[in-house]
Amino acid sequence: MFMYSLYCFSRQVIAYSERRYRIFGETIDIAVGNCLDRFARVIKISNDPSPGYNIEQMAKKGNKYIELPYTVKGMDVSFSGILSYIEDAAHKMLSTDQCTPEDLCFSLQETVFAMLVEITERAMAHCGSQEVLIVGGVGCNLRLQEMMGVMCKERGARLFATDESFCIDNGAMIAQAGWEMFRSGHVTELPDSWITQRYRTDEVEVTWRD
Repeated sequence: MFMYSLYCFSRQVIAYSERRYRIFGETIDIAVGNCLDRFARVIKISNDPSPGYNIEQMAKKGNKYIELPYTVKGMDVSFSGILSYIEDAAHKMLSTDQCTPEDLCFSLQETVFAMLVEITERAMAHCGSQEVLIVGGVGCNLRLQEMMGVMCKERGARLFATDESFCIDNGAMIAQAGWEMFRSGHVTELPDSWITQRYRTDEVEVTWRD
């Protein structure tokens, strides 16, 4: 199965093959979730229940698209430029009534999600996949699921999205991965264990899948 990973700690388009998750594309700077969260702070969107959820709800009321930087580099994406641009432009545009906060939420979502859909479609073509699984916190966004679903339908592919109860808590997801490794017999003695913040997805041997 081809997997679309939006975990904030991986930020990648990955596919499973021969006991490894192979990376087909990724963000070269910040994660899309980080981009949305930082934008929420710029225009003072509440953290309750989460910035991303509140952006999604406000975006539904936006009716004006503001053109923002669109940065896709081959199979990779960059979100730092669009964040810097919108951080600089937001207050100017809002103070002069060029747009509403809802318009900015709508425009940001449409732009960053279009970037994700583009690299996912390119990766699907590369590996001949007909299935996409959206996972991670941002994967709960219904607009992202809708946009990805349109692309999949056009390709005759199937889209899957995990329920938000499985996507929000990174600690729980890491613990589940550890449990699967333990069940498969992969054990690391405590003196040999350490934390590597930039441990890449494709460095892990997947011992719990066939």
